Amino acid sequence: MQAAGNNRGAVDILGGATMGTTWSVKLVTRPHTDLHALHSHIQARLDGVVAQMSNWTAHSDLSRFNAAAAGSWHALQDDFWTVLSCALDIARSSGGAYDPTLGALVDAWGFGPSGRHEGRHDAPVDVPVHVLASIGWQRIVLDHGTRRVLQPGGTQLDLCAIAKGYAADAVAAQLLSDGIDSMLVEVGGELYGRGHKPDGSPWRVIVEACAGDEDDANEARVLALDGRAVATSGDRWHRVERDGQRYSHTIDPRSGRPARGAPAAVTVAASNAMLADGWATALTVMGAEAGHAFACEQGLAARFVVSGACGQEERMTPAFAELLQA
Repeated sequence: MQAAGNNRGAVDILGGATMGTTWSVKLVTRPHTDLHALHSHIQARLDGVVAQMSNWTAHSDLSRFNAAAAGSWHALQDDFWTVLSCALDIARSSGGAYDPTLGALVDAWGFGPSGRHEGRHDAPVDVPVHVLASIGWQRIVLDHGTRRVLQPGGTQLDLCAIAKGYAADAVAAQLLSDGIDSMLVEVGGELYGRGHKPDGSPWRVIVEACAGDEDDANEARVLALDGRAVATSGDRWHRVERDGQRYSHTIDPRSGRPARGAPAAVTVAASNAMLADGWATALTVMGAEAGHAFACEQGLAARFVVSGACGQEERMTPAFAELLQA
């Protein structure tokens, strides 16, 4: 456990590891709060999310679904049901730019848990037909009455693009149940803030300036998070290069290939981190032009950083710009 605090009851810090990354929480506590108990509750909550939705864990609920026989129905626990339902809503609304059924496709490109390319990320010339046939959010059937999902046959769910955001929301909910009502939660870079610091100021986070452009006009952007979340996607962090060709880790389910012309970064602010995480991925796949137009039309708070001939440029939606003035 990582923990830091002071006897004035200001801001305590907890941290740990989950989902192949790290988590941290800044929180305002009352005197004599048991930080060890809070840390244990947070870690247990995160471990529960992993046990349900990790495709890197062989015995998770998601992995068992992926390996199940065609035509079998599977009862889902609350976390899995909530995330899959939201993922399908985003898939539908985005026209398939985001799709939770692309697990086999991610593996085919060497970015998934199977280790097919042993870390080399060789780009396949053609994705196998049976892999493409397994993709499609429309194939997933939910029984809302019993909270069950149908395995249509060969479908491989991958919720990596939304689960970290949900985990941040889950940690915040856990802390609320433990009597903590002011916090800034971060899981793998996805953030959720609630309440205020002891001095009455909101939790503020920096959306970084364009990489390598410290003197650029695109200065760092600051967002206040009180009942709001922010998530960032893009090929600045998730890409590989081979034979002079750049391949984004973000796969476009519509083409079966890594997203072409993916923005360097897409940041989305939303009421919860699950939505912010999923929409950041969807807008990254859409690309700067189509993604920006879609986000404006839908009223999404989004910021795009795009690499161009004159360096990196920033575009934001009106909803995002309004948050900077709050």
